[in-house]
Amino acid sequence: MQSGKDAGGAVASVVSSDNNIHSESGIPGHVVAAIDINTTANQIYRHNFPDTPLWNKTIEGIALDDFNKLSFDMILMSPPCQPFTRIGLQGDISDPRTKSFLYVLDLLPRFSSPQLHRLPRFILLENVKGFESSAARELLVKTLTGCGYSFQEFMVSPTSVGIPNSRLRYFLIAKMSTSFSTQARSEVRSQARSELPDVFPHFAEADSSEQPTVLSPTCPGSCQSEEEVREGQVLYKLETAADAQRKRSQNQDLSIRQIQDFLEPQREGDLEQHLLPPRTLLRYALLLDIVQPTCRRSVCFTKGYGRYVEGTGSVLQGCTETQMESVFAGLDQVSEEEKVQQLLKLKLRYFTPREVANLMGFPQSFMFPEGVSTLQQYRTLGNSLNVVVVSRLLQLLVS
Repeated sequence: MQSGKDAGGAVASVVSSDNNIHSESGIPGHVVAAIDINTTANQIYRHNFPDTPLWNKTIEGIALDDFNKLSFDMILMSPPCQPFTRIGLQGDISDPRTKSFLYVLDLLPRFSSPQLHRLPRFILLENVKGFESSAARELLVKTLTGCGYSFQEFMVSPTSVGIPNSRLRYFLIAKMSTSFSTQARSEVRSQARSELPDVFPHFAEADSSEQPTVLSPTCPGSCQSEEEVREGQVLYKLETAADAQRKRSQNQDLSIRQIQDFLEPQREGDLEQHLLPPRTLLRYALLLDIVQPTCRRSVCFTKGYGRYVEGTGSVLQGCTETQMESVFAGLDQVSEEEKVQQLLKLKLRYFTPREVANLMGFPQSFMFPEGVSTLQQYRTLGNSLNVVVVSRLLQLLVS
């Protein structure tokens, strides 16, 4: 069973799971239900998986008997991230958006009742960094332990599977344990650590925060954020020397593929619609995270990509013959008109939705239906998960 972000799980489950994840992971499976109330997400899901039952309702609107009828073995979910993000109010379980998640936790022990359905064998949960130190996580762990699950927690980014995109996320995988004990949980953690290099072979040596990390239950929040602000003397483009060195190191990590491997062939006319307009260049040039086709890094794409600029994802330098340093050097000393002309030389553009999907691990068979706007595509992708990362975790879960 998969649930969507607006229904209490992840739109990623609706958009990037189903046959995409099953195909990538090699695990045979049949999705008995996908649940979401977001009209656009449901439209995209139905277009790609027309034969999968799609429920347009909230999780808490589904009775226990209805869940029992599904007879599912696995739950894939992600509680809405807003209550746990560092830039939000961090309302945690007091935030109304956790209502569906709390409802699932309330239902889970009742599945084990003799007259009702058995507990699902497997659970995978995803959320943003910050969830690992939340009260919601504590309640989740308490519920899983009480129901007899062995579980393990991770912080993983797509760079761990050789994809040049930073998207550090918290994951929990849980398996029904036949001999549940403290020793059993310890054995699961040891197994996870030993198998991690096999599941995520491309460790990002350039940045330790990008390495897959097995979290300790006693200290779940020990992983350093990939987005932590570095201090130091500012160079050009509001970058410090530490920022520049970090990016150079990331681009030298040969275990990660180049951006150009994920780009789509574009006709000149197609590219025009994705170029950053002069007004955006003038206002946000110093804040842009700019990458070239040969780079081995890009920052996390969020649901605001294409609509907002700061902190929503990298942009691509289309004209690589132009040196970026020469464009930004002395930029603050010229008129606005000259500034725009300088910046236009770089031919900076947004990644297309298809290219973002490629960096998110979506197969080429995944398509957006007609009528879904570019901004809606960006928004849905920004709410999604990396298909390859989740697939590898599923392999670890069922192994």
